[in-house]
Amino acid sequence: MVAGHGARGRSGRRPTLEEVAARAGVGRGTVSRVINGSPRVSEATRAAVEAAVAELGYVPNTAARALAANRTDAIAMVVPEPETRFFAEPYFSDMLKGVGAQLSDTEMQLLLIFAGSDRERRRLAQYLAAHRVDGVLLVSVHADDPLPDLLSQLEIPAVISGPRSEHETLPSVDSDNYGGGRSAVEHLIARGRTRIATITGRLDVYGAQRRIDGYREALADAGREVDERLIVSGDFTEEGGRRAMTELLSRCPDLDAVFAESDVMAAGARQVLREAGRRIPDDVALVGYDDSAIARHMDPPLTSVRQPIEEMGRAMIDLLLDEIADRRPAVSRGLDRRQVVLPTELVTRASS
Repeated sequence: MVAGHGARGRSGRRPTLEEVAARAGVGRGTVSRVINGSPRVSEATRAAVEAAVAELGYVPNTAARALAANRTDAIAMVVPEPETRFFAEPYFSDMLKGVGAQLSDTEMQLLLIFAGSDRERRRLAQYLAAHRVDGVLLVSVHADDPLPDLLSQLEIPAVISGPRSEHETLPSVDSDNYGGGRSAVEHLIARGRTRIATITGRLDVYGAQRRIDGYREALADAGREVDERLIVSGDFTEEGGRRAMTELLSRCPDLDAVFAESDVMAAGARQVLREAGRRIPDDVALVGYDDSAIARHMDPPLTSVRQPIEEMGRAMIDLLLDEIADRRPAVSRGLDRRQVVLPTELVTRASS
């Protein structure tokens, strides 16, 4: 039978959403959730709805549905960073990969928007105020960023990749930054290192704060005092890693280990150590964070804390589709399911 004829059914008209719901034995809203890819449906219910859709030959009228529901069937992934940083750091491409993979089975379109300058932010604010997207993924947000509050004011569903603080009100997906930082330092202590330095990320990023918290706690639990001279701030860039490593060697030339809170900064630190004649790991052990391709291809290969970045992207989409499907205020449904933290894992290689 020709697909077009099946979609019209025997009576020559299109089957309705209500008819699909009746055939599946569920409510109209449940059918809508299944069609829109919401994760808030059991596998048994999803299978029943999909079977009813197939039996009746139901074809969603995307344009009419979006118009009636005041929807655009589009999601924006907003990166409040310069484009140069986005393309230089594997974190962003891995996040985008996970987001794209999870959206592939839905009808949603993905827009990638950069908002690294004041001009770009003003244009974005106008775009969002026109409600041209159904939801927003915010990636790499700093503590003072006004975008999350703008989204709340506009009542646009949003999910953030990492909370701005422990009191975050928006739904968020993050990795265990505290546990990751702690495991890196515990590993270096177990290897007999005594002067363990760290190159932090930007400390207006909550995840970077949590990594340094893990660093401090691991040292304290081992009975060691934290030497503030061994802590230098970086900015998650290779050049930032170089600058920080240069400063660390100037402050504490006898250091014997470095925990760089991103693989990109570890690559910059490695350059400076090599130029200073320090052998890795003989003289200075080096640990990174992210477990990106950079870690595997460094010489020697870099020990790194793996955070499941693609899985984080997938989880963000699941949470955002959930938020779009369920527009009740957060206070009426609780916050417990809206703060997702995924585990990290230390991957040991030759650099430590």
